[in-house]
Amino acid sequence: MRTNIYMVRHAESPFRYGEERTRGISEAGAQAAKRVADILRNEAIDVVVSSPYARAILTVQSLADQANLSILPYEALQERFVEGHHHVSWEEKKQAVAKSFDDIDYAMDGGESTRAAQQRAIPVMEELLVAYCGKNIVIGTHGNIMTVIMNYYDSSYGFDFWNQTSMPDIYRMIFEGNRLQQIVRCWN
Repeated sequence: MRTNIYMVRHAESPFRYGEERTRGISEAGAQAAKRVADILRNEAIDVVVSSPYARAILTVQSLADQANLSILPYEALQERFVEGHHHVSWEEKKQAVAKSFDDIDYAMDGGESTRAAQQRAIPVMEELLVAYCGKNIVIGTHGNIMTVIMNYYDSSYGFDFWNQTSMPDIYRMIFEGNRLQQIVRCWN
């Protein structure tokens, strides 16, 4: 049976080091979140789940409201900590992300490897595929963990993909049972 999982990467969010969990979305991000709801308006969404981070929840809130659904937060869907507990430059972080897709066990000191992130997030995906088999599922997510999840099902999704995604972005993952058939970008 075909199940669609719509991965919705969060909208623009002003970066504030140390506020991963609580930072919201910008005014432009709020407008883009309304576009997310418009794009998915006719998709008969059955359930909306999200990372527990504010920016992910806020990006799918309009969609959940229009579908009259609550957002179910999953701690295991939080963004991957690449740099650990110390701040590094954007260029160093990008290099670490690239290396982490070449070597899925690589992690910066205190950071999370691709494999470790998959080990916490994929059980949620598998749970959703069973609980909502044949349904349309929206996941409010982040660029890195979204790519890590997609990479688990199709190894061609890695650094280059992550590096070209937008905020927000929408990808429909089409499953037959728990086997990925196709990924289609829906954001325009």
